[in-house]
Amino acid sequence: MELQQEQQRQGEPSIHGDGRGAPSEAELARAADVLRGISEAYSAKMVGQERLRSSLLVALIAGGHILLESVPGLAKTTAASTLADTVSGRFKRIQCTPDLLPSDITGNQVYDASSGSFRTVLGPVHANFVLLDEINRSSAKTQSAMLEAMQEHQTTIGGEVHRLPKPFLVMATQNPIEQEGTYALPEAQLDRFLLKEIVEYPSPQEEFAVLERIDTGALDPEHHVRSTATLDDVLMLQDIARRIHVSPAIRNYIVGLSYVTRNPAAYIGEERARYVKYGASPRGSIAFLQCSRALALLNGRAHVLPEDIQTLRHLVLRHRVLLTFEAEADGVRSEELIDAVFAAVPTP
Repeated sequence: MELQQEQQRQGEPSIHGDGRGAPSEAELARAADVLRGISEAYSAKMVGQERLRSSLLVALIAGGHILLESVPGLAKTTAASTLADTVSGRFKRIQCTPDLLPSDITGNQVYDASSGSFRTVLGPVHANFVLLDEINRSSAKTQSAMLEAMQEHQTTIGGEVHRLPKPFLVMATQNPIEQEGTYALPEAQLDRFLLKEIVEYPSPQEEFAVLERIDTGALDPEHHVRSTATLDDVLMLQDIARRIHVSPAIRNYIVGLSYVTRNPAAYIGEERARYVKYGASPRGSIAFLQCSRALALLNGRAHVLPEDIQTLRHLVLRHRVLLTFEAEADGVRSEELIDAVFAAVPTP
């Protein structure tokens, strides 16, 4: 079926996510104040990494999780803990290793000799911000336990269900240059991450500023930035984002983009299409819908623009448009094919 026919089949969706109407000007102004305070507190410790800050905030506001890929030493842990500090959230870091057990993450029951009974000890996943460092070093069983917590927002210990706190954001990292002793995330598990960000090296000027902040003590682990918001403020941002207006034209644009990733030959040519193994699942369309609302709120708007979708294209699709071995052999990156898909779909 042709793309236009597929788009015409889409029904007229509701104007707002929960039917309560668009955010008021007062709500947008309040959100802008909260976001400005978070950004200023973040920049007080972090040097550069503005794209990472934006990606983390989009994931937080959209209520999803983010996968960070980079070489070691690019301040991913510092960024995650700093964001948690700015909103008075609980932060936990889990170093993934091959011998890490699911109970090391979710928690376990331990015997209390003083009372002669078992008691439940909750694991580090029971926090607002959880950093899974080098997730691809943990076994598939441990990865599955963590991803279940991400999806269901709960853990089960000894038959008892324990809800995770709100808000709840998982930031998982993986190192692309060391593959010995790692367990690659299956495609189905990758798809459960709302976004995938690739963290790049700082510029020489930014690296110089890092050295200066080390001298001042600003980057000491014991140094925490001041909180400028609360967890209730984060829940408020999430509520406002759900009511950001997404027009039927934008929704059809999202559906069209996902459709082309699954049927690329007719739109980007056979030469490029042979590099695409699988296109984006419906989770890709859902991610565009949720994240575009969050990005619009970050930009102070009560409606989504096509530019929001285009800005998010790599974040949403780079781990969902799966490439063939031939693409890897020819040095073709998923971002190149994603750009070709966007060039093929008319902008509303």
